[in-house]
Amino acid sequence: MFQTTMIFTLFFIVSCAAKEENTGKTETAKKPVTWAEKLGYPAGKKVIMLHADDAGMCEEANIAVKQLLLDGHIQSAAAMPPCPWFEDMIEWAKAHPRIDVGLHLTLTSEWKTYRWGPVAPAEDVPGLIDEEGKLWHEVPQVVQHATPEEVAREVRAQIEKSLAMGYKPDHIDTHMGTLYGSPEFAKEFLKIAMEYGIPANAINLSDSVVAAHFKASGYPVSDELIQFMESYTLPKLDFFTSAPKGDTYEHKVEAFKQLIKSLPAGLTEIIFHPSIETDNIKTITASWQQREWEAKMFADPDLIKFFEDEGIIFTNWKEIMKRFEKMEK
Repeated sequence: MFQTTMIFTLFFIVSCAAKEENTGKTETAKKPVTWAEKLGYPAGKKVIMLHADDAGMCEEANIAVKQLLLDGHIQSAAAMPPCPWFEDMIEWAKAHPRIDVGLHLTLTSEWKTYRWGPVAPAEDVPGLIDEEGKLWHEVPQVVQHATPEEVAREVRAQIEKSLAMGYKPDHIDTHMGTLYGSPEFAKEFLKIAMEYGIPANAINLSDSVVAAHFKASGYPVSDELIQFMESYTLPKLDFFTSAPKGDTYEHKVEAFKQLIKSLPAGLTEIIFHPSIETDNIKTITASWQQREWEAKMFADPDLIKFFEDEGIIFTNWKEIMKRFEKMEK
């Protein structure tokens, strides 16, 4: 009897240990896998896309963006379809098919004297237009006045403008975050991305930490949007952020280094707005100095060495889609 009891006790202990081990393995397996890992990048690595916004806004932006892309100092850029230098940027992108250029879908016209209207006919998108016949200055104004249907109409018009020029954009994103200004806008944006098969800057909101971060930043991250994001069929970013400002060039570079160090492992897009310095850009925006520094800093040998020392892997939307299509087969 004693022997039988001992055997049973040993069996129970071993079974519990095995159960605990299996449970541990199950928990490990359930741990969220980053989109970088899903796409085949090494686990635990920071995979970063340095992405220039506001191409097409003005000549100064185009000059800076083109040079950074040609030199390989940044990986991606996006052009603003309603703006006067959009066609110049798209013709350049057509002549450089290996370079990643997308559309910076634009529903606002924020500057005081340098402004633009919609691509769609004004009568089709009245809620997007202010008293001057231009797009609204601020995101809350768009959310207040425009319907999701008008937003979808304008987004399609901007994509079709590029397609009519013979250029299918490598990705689409949103100027001033307007398309994430409401859950309804975001759903239209993501539906259109899937419709055209063009990846959007969609963020993996299934990670509760990431969702909480963007909610705390003021984005309307609702449970409905998080659930809808699960049905999005194109690749997602693990994180998204922007280059910090600096009081001096040196301070700005140091702040950027600290940003890189603070990022979690996974796929992150970092946006910025490079422009060359001219008298004209100074009349457009008070942020011209930050923009001029952003045209300079990514070619800075000190920052380039920092990236190497940190073991950063760089990518762009072209590479992401190649990996995604391979993953789907």
